[in-house]
Amino acid sequence: MINSFRLGILAVPVTGWLLLAGCGSDKTANQATTAAGTTAPADSTQTNSVAMPTSASFGKTTDGTEVQLFTLTNANGVKASITNFGGILTSLMVPDKDGKLGDVILGFDNVGGYQSPEFLKSGPYFGALIGRYGNRIKDGKFTLDGKAYTLAKNNGANTLHGGKVGFDKVVWQAEPGSSAEGQSLKLTYLSKDGEEGYPGNLNVTVVYTLTADNALKIDYTATTDKATVVNLTNHAYFNLNHGAGKDILGHEVTLPADRYNVVDAGLIPTGELRPVKGTPFDFTTPHAIGERIAQVPGGYDHNWILNTPTGQHAAATVYEPATGRTMEVTTDQPGIQFYTGNFLDGTLTGKGGTVYGKNAGFCLETQHFPDSPNQPKFPSTVLKPGETFHSVSTYKFGVRK
Repeated sequence: MINSFRLGILAVPVTGWLLLAGCGSDKTANQATTAAGTTAPADSTQTNSVAMPTSASFGKTTDGTEVQLFTLTNANGVKASITNFGGILTSLMVPDKDGKLGDVILGFDNVGGYQSPEFLKSGPYFGALIGRYGNRIKDGKFTLDGKAYTLAKNNGANTLHGGKVGFDKVVWQAEPGSSAEGQSLKLTYLSKDGEEGYPGNLNVTVVYTLTADNALKIDYTATTDKATVVNLTNHAYFNLNHGAGKDILGHEVTLPADRYNVVDAGLIPTGELRPVKGTPFDFTTPHAIGERIAQVPGGYDHNWILNTPTGQHAAATVYEPATGRTMEVTTDQPGIQFYTGNFLDGTLTGKGGTVYGKNAGFCLETQHFPDSPNQPKFPSTVLKPGETFHSVSTYKFGVRK
């Protein structure tokens, strides 16, 4: 019997899952042999009468590869734009309480912004797909099945978000699609054995879908030919009053989590799961981000342990009073990293000339816990051959009048 790690792995044959999910087939595998970054033909099984996502050039990477920007649209006029460079969510246009559309994502107008010296130095990972391992791994090393692995260190002594060249900095194969659920973009990438120090050839598929009820669903799937560790997430920075509100301190956040990971000075978990009650980490009822942030040295950048450990469950709710916009996050992951843009310092200027200063955006990264490969008491992130990692997280937008 194939064992699977809790909450992340479905121990089913790879082909069986892909058929069930409707993504990935022999045809898609053959298309993946085309040049990296090109757009694969749309699935011929899709109904031609259904509108497809649009695409346009997003510029060229520093090595001269042209990348695309794909825009998904629903009947309400909501638009999600994603580039195949890093799988980055660059823009998300959603309505406010008056029906006016506004972009709630921090980002840039072209790929150059995501490769500038200033961006690479500050490393905010705006909107990107994160892997092979999201968050930090202590000292850039772990042991698996008795073998020690050394990773690329890019966060002091630690490895952060996959290493020096994580999934956020590679060009993904892109395949736009459409179904009864909504317009979609399927992104695939082969992370080769030894990339950034991780073992195993890891085949990754991420599908973004924009639904009719104004939700952006992110569906992650991965398989490997050698035991490895996996923790996939998205690093979008949200500001539900982006363009008018310079910071997110007035946003009201609710997190259904009674505990959080205590971290050391390097933001590595100590192993303690501390109750939030009576602390500024208690978001079990709504609180403005700025209400108690001064009591947290450096600001919020911690993993909360969600109360519901299995199946799809609520992970966060956000309300922005000025616009009335709301966001509901659901996931099947055991944790969520709540980060409040503490390291943004005004050196980056994004879309519309917006200067991104401290607390200009917040992140809600659904995930397994940081440093899990070195912490046996945490839910396992090990993926073995014959198993399939599968996870779905959804960000649904609405209004409160």
